[in-house]
Amino acid sequence: MATMREEHRRPDGASDADVEGAGKMTEALERLERARGHLYTFHQLMGETDLLLDEVIAALERGGHDDLAEHVRVDLLGRNVLDGRWSFQVVEEFDDTYWSRFREHEQTLREALTGGRRHIAEAEMKQERRTHGRDGHEAEPP
Repeated sequence: MATMREEHRRPDGASDADVEGAGKMTEALERLERARGHLYTFHQLMGETDLLLDEVIAALERGGHDDLAEHVRVDLLGRNVLDGRWSFQVVEEFDDTYWSRFREHEQTLREALTGGRRHIAEAEMKQERRTHGRDGHEAEPP
């Protein structure tokens, strides 16, 4: 594995279980990042939804449905998505209470088990699966 960069090589003394544990924690963080992305999508879609209500209200008023427009205005426009929270507050609370803590744990665990190195299992798998010497199968970028 001499062709791999140092940051992807297994450190001396790191066991298979160490590499697996660090790798699984990083994989869990990657899943969490995907979930966080969906939460931000939710946040943006909720904002867009609320802004579209302005158009709904305007159309209802143009159609002479002032009572329906007022009902949407007072009950839905600016309504909390969860108790006391707009979606930006949900995102902030998630980031502050879970996401940031998870990232800290992933970093601590990786430092303890693999000297902070990332994706060791994947780098080793790449070495095993690639066709050495073949174009498009290089160990690292030029």
